[in-house]
Amino acid sequence: MQEYTERLGYAPLGRLLLRLSLPSIAATVTLSLYNIVDTFWVSKLGHEAIAALTIVFPYQILVIALGVGTGIGIAALVSRRFGENNPEATNHVAGQTFFLSVFWGLIFMMFAVFFSEGILTTFGATPDIMEYGTQYLVITAYGAPQVIFALVASNLIRGSGDAIKPMIIMITASAINIILDPFMILGLGPFPEMGVRGAALATVIAQSFGAILALYYLLAHRTAFRIRVGHLRPNMPILGDIYRVGAPSSILEITESLCFILFNIAVSSFGSIAIAAVGIVLRIADLAFMPIIGLSHGLLPIIGFNFGAGYLKRLWKAVKLASVGIMLALGVITLFIEIFAPQIVGIFSDNPELLTITVPAMRIMLSAMLLIGPSVMFITTFQGLSKGTMALILSLVRQFIFFLPLLYLLRYLLGLHGVWLSLPASDVLGFIVTFSILYREYRRQRKSAKWSGGPLAAS
Repeated sequence: MQEYTERLGYAPLGRLLLRLSLPSIAATVTLSLYNIVDTFWVSKLGHEAIAALTIVFPYQILVIALGVGTGIGIAALVSRRFGENNPEATNHVAGQTFFLSVFWGLIFMMFAVFFSEGILTTFGATPDIMEYGTQYLVITAYGAPQVIFALVASNLIRGSGDAIKPMIIMITASAINIILDPFMILGLGPFPEMGVRGAALATVIAQSFGAILALYYLLAHRTAFRIRVGHLRPNMPILGDIYRVGAPSSILEITESLCFILFNIAVSSFGSIAIAAVGIVLRIADLAFMPIIGLSHGLLPIIGFNFGAGYLKRLWKAVKLASVGIMLALGVITLFIEIFAPQIVGIFSDNPELLTITVPAMRIMLSAMLLIGPSVMFITTFQGLSKGTMALILSLVRQFIFFLPLLYLLRYLLGLHGVWLSLPASDVLGFIVTFSILYREYRRQRKSAKWSGGPLAAS
């Protein structure tokens, strides 16, 4: 077992969390910067282009859902196998990456190519953005297998305790996308002006480079895994174990997409300019949320390893440290957004009507962001404990018990401002419920005979 895998159970937690999280934060921030740059250049085509990308976004979430869910299931499983010191079983899990990526990627690609108009209509596209939406959806669909493979492979590598290579994969793909965007959208240099088509094509090219790099790491023995041909065959028991943990994560992302679709439909009744406002807010929210995603990536293998090794006291210390730290960081970010919302929105557009809608939307929608961070850490904890079903239930409670009823109730009572308000209201209620359930799990494990177990360095 390599040193970076063993450190999950021995290294000081503060430095270990930073070491595992910072590369992922850097990678996800780069990805978010790509989305912001993409929106910036697309905004030169008008608010309709921003609205079109916003409408397509739920489909992209669905693709990411399968990639992230599968990756989380694999990461949790391999970190436990490393904790059990069983490298052969670990390699069998890693080998499933290839079959699953091709299977899900082809499904999403074909569905988007053949049913694009129906998808966009269902997602709330208005007539003035349908052409842009079709162009972007169909072209980006050809990158679905590459996206899923890069996500699954990155989580697989991260599950071994190596956070550097997933960072390189994501930063490389995002950097290529950022560089290509202005050339392919506006037609700079030798490139023809392709508009929204150019944005979509740049995305597919960048995603393909990320997938190739991930493939190189796995096959060139640059990771802790030694995958052989026999490990590539689909193994139903292993697939069952992967999705026992990962399926709830996928379902969680899928329900997020469903909620986003319903949110877009509610907004679309106020016109495409309101949809464009949502698109701008989402880009800023993505950038602000990246520390959450990065920290959860760092926390998951620590939980999985220490749970497998029986170091419960160390496990819960890591959860507390991650939750408090991310809450403080997000408090600062929220304050910055509330103060400088007009200047942030002005980066994308000087359209007075768009500014009038987007500034209050940003301030309201992101007002409870500091509670989202610890909520994600709590859910990550259940995933690392192989209690994916509980993680799913907690997320569904937030979405279907709180968010959707509040969306329609507040829209009816307060109009567009009510739509914005439904998000922070559901975030507050979701945090209360998630914390209560996690605290009950903590108290149960504290009574366990394993509570005091583990090496001195793990205390």
